[in-house]
Amino acid sequence: MEKMTPEQRADQFIRDEKQFQLGFLITEQSHPKTRGLSDALAEETQKGLAMLYSVDDDIPPVLERVIASEPFAKLAASMKRSLAGGGRIIFSGCGATGRLAILLDAANRRFWTEALARCPELARKCGGWLEATGAVMTGGDYALVKSVESFEDYAAFGYRQMSERNPAPADTVVAISEGGETSSVIGTIHAGLDAGAETHFLFNNPASLMAERIVRSREVIEDPRVNVIDLTTGPMGIAGSTRMQATTIEMLAAGAAFEKALFEAARERLTAGELALLGMEERTPEKTAAEFRTLLAQLKSAENLKTAADYIDFEAEIYGAGGRVTYFADKAMIDIFTDTTERSPTFKIPPFRADNDTVSPAPWALVKDPRHDSVTAWKSILYHEPNCISWTPEEYRQMGAAESIVSDPPKIGVEELYRFQIGNEPDPSRTEVSPNAAVALLLGSEGAVHTAEPQSEWRRAYDAQTGGYQVKGVLAIGGSAPKPDGFGRVFHIDADLPATPLDLFGHLAPKLALNNISSATMGKLGRLSSNWMAHVAASNKKLIDRSIRLAAELGGVDYRTAAIEFFRTLDELAGLPPSEAGTISPAARAARNLRLRNGAPRD
Repeated sequence: MEKMTPEQRADQFIRDEKQFQLGFLITEQSHPKTRGLSDALAEETQKGLAMLYSVDDDIPPVLERVIASEPFAKLAASMKRSLAGGGRIIFSGCGATGRLAILLDAANRRFWTEALARCPELARKCGGWLEATGAVMTGGDYALVKSVESFEDYAAFGYRQMSERNPAPADTVVAISEGGETSSVIGTIHAGLDAGAETHFLFNNPASLMAERIVRSREVIEDPRVNVIDLTTGPMGIAGSTRMQATTIEMLAAGAAFEKALFEAARERLTAGELALLGMEERTPEKTAAEFRTLLAQLKSAENLKTAADYIDFEAEIYGAGGRVTYFADKAMIDIFTDTTERSPTFKIPPFRADNDTVSPAPWALVKDPRHDSVTAWKSILYHEPNCISWTPEEYRQMGAAESIVSDPPKIGVEELYRFQIGNEPDPSRTEVSPNAAVALLLGSEGAVHTAEPQSEWRRAYDAQTGGYQVKGVLAIGGSAPKPDGFGRVFHIDADLPATPLDLFGHLAPKLALNNISSATMGKLGRLSSNWMAHVAASNKKLIDRSIRLAAELGGVDYRTAAIEFFRTLDELAGLPPSEAGTISPAARAARNLRLRNGAPRD
């Protein structure tokens, strides 16, 4: 077959993929509070950071309205029914929401693992709740560390993944999609419905708009069996970057509902004394919402903004000089993974690299567990064996996958996941360039615990792992500021992290801080244009559309002209070595070409 020209490919995409042309979505718009963000960051880091944090103020009023609604009450009641009746709560998502699904599952498992270790006598009454949650991440748990190209475009893939969890009528399925249109997540809803499970759909665009414009969304939004929870807060701080405010309110809504259900189910099964032994107290959603307002105010204090801005300058200087940062963490492992993995498609920087990959560039940032080897580290993050995918070509064909997937199925099985060395194995790539930095990320009481004498097991392992790094620092969130001894430069963000069964605030605080810090850092490195992701990757149809819209916006042309230039740029990049092409954003290159063609000066 003769190869299609860029013009033909553009016209085909415009004609055939209208359901993935999503510029009308609120989550794809530019937020007025952050217009001019890239210029503000260049002028003064703290000024730009304050702009980013200001968008988080959109969340509390929406959260308060949602938790007072009937759909939220229905979600919490469904979760309680499953807990009381021996069922499971299965979260599903894609990208940032897939990582959220994994986080919620792991948080429940961590709570019960630690609680039952303290109180083994309660295992008979509530030990089953350790296994009462599950997670479906589009692309499997492999996607926690590296995005799986095109997987989200297939509802059949999500259906298959959910079906493999064997949902049942006693279960609750909680599907989470930032935009409300992700095909793979919608597939998990259909699987939950077909299994008779109570099924809920959380997303961040107006339900009426989604039902009007997107067929696949309409099918589930208008299905009376689906409980719809509209969490629309407005545009994101970075246009289209739904890892930010969209995923934050989803974590709050799903987490608050689960903690309400968990306490109510436990109160019916345990005595007041047993609840106290487990450290469980009533968690009302209203209390969670009030504490979130407090957390936002604390993070935006002048002192904390200055600390975070200083840390942004610290990282930006290292990356700007061609260096690398390696995070070392204990409790925060999954939170750092969520942020660092998402930096790659958002800002087109090198993703995490498997240990047998000798071609791809090393990632700018990596997270490591200094105490465990990589296999053990993965299991300790997830609190179970990884759920990965090893489907055959025939299975992909039966699900209607493109021939490119059928002929070369993605290698995303558990053995491939284990090749990402996040443990204490030696990794010369982290120190082979200069500058290089080791950063300890500590949460709450960890700052005091890991600087106390005698040294903790984690601190001894950290010291053993970081002796060869040129620069050291510690980013501590909550608790008291750690001592600098052996940690190097100290960056302490002072915030309260209220204790909850899911440690909700122990995840929210680092999420908010890291999302805004990493976005601002990338902005200082030229990876933003105003408040647009100028270097977004294009690994699925939604991101192709976003790339075309970005090229049109920055290049000052119409959608079709931008689409032609985008596909022409893809052809141009296909002729480069993979190690070089992998670092270039086709959206940014297309926008540059359009500007040059229109007489703009060369960058």
